[in-house]
Amino acid sequence: MSQEKILVTGATGHVGSHFVPLAVKAGYTVRALVRNTSNTGLLEHLPVELAEGDLAKPETLAPALEDIDMVIHSGAHVGDWGPADTYRQANVLSLEHMLTTAERMGQLKRWIQISSLGVYPARHHYGTDETITPNLAGLDGYTQTKAEAEVLLKRHRDEFNFPIVILRPGFIYGAGDRHALPRIVAKLQAGKMKFIGRGDQLLNNTYVGNLVDAIFLAMEHPAALGETFNIRDERLVTRLEFINTIADYLGKPHPGHFPEALARLLVRPIERVAKMRGATSPPLLTSGQIKFMTLNLDYSIDKAKRLLDYQPRVDFQEGIRQALDHLVGDAPPSTTSSDHTESVSA
Repeated sequence: MSQEKILVTGATGHVGSHFVPLAVKAGYTVRALVRNTSNTGLLEHLPVELAEGDLAKPETLAPALEDIDMVIHSGAHVGDWGPADTYRQANVLSLEHMLTTAERMGQLKRWIQISSLGVYPARHHYGTDETITPNLAGLDGYTQTKAEAEVLLKRHRDEFNFPIVILRPGFIYGAGDRHALPRIVAKLQAGKMKFIGRGDQLLNNTYVGNLVDAIFLAMEHPAALGETFNIRDERLVTRLEFINTIADYLGKPHPGHFPEALARLLVRPIERVAKMRGATSPPLLTSGQIKFMTLNLDYSIDKAKRLLDYQPRVDFQEGIRQALDHLVGDAPPSTTSSDHTESVSA
């Protein structure tokens, strides 16, 4: 049983809500960074200390780091729409503030950064590993600032010997998802879901429980320190399997197909018009959606297997059923806004 004290950012989000109870069970003393507007209901029955702070307000973060041995940084501003500066405030500037604060305090043993496979270039991937350099240009504000955050972390590692571990999950799914899966379910129920193109390319699906296993390995395994790891399920699924499995669960027909070439022709004008209008929510079609629906996103997890003995336990078919049971079966979907949470567009 560990007696170490950990700080979890994004503790009320999808990943955090799965990780925190298991960390408590494992004997860690947990402090959760929460905003004053966060719904902390999932934490109330746990022996967890709440520290009020906001990644959008770096000046509020220092007290949460007092007497902390490890940080699990799953908090982020997410999405595929909006100016990069909006994402940068939470994903880079607040991170830098926390890193310098932790360095000044001098007691931190490990910083676990939940990054994203979205930091890689937006192209087809067939076994891409961690030797490929992240794309600082970024497809959108989220992926761009996630890549910037990694550069910042590695600079602190190299210049100040800061103890980092970077985990790059893909598309995260599982019980408690309040973002991607509810939108997919709503579109299927309304008959508005379409595949873009054939739908036979692989998705970088990452069950939340498999990611949580990887977090514990990153915290506890000596070989993790200073390293970066791709994290995904053992078996990747096509968009056809992903979407049609959900449709079958709901008793809805499988979606039709929209021509990929036409979607690629339309996406830039659609995005341009939305930006000119000052749209605060994404338009009907975005570059992020094109990536999510059309690119082959197969990233190697050989390094995590070799160095950490990472073994994804849960297959997509089991994980997606648990998620759907929670969302539309045994438990109603939640419409409560989460704390800063992890990416769904990796």
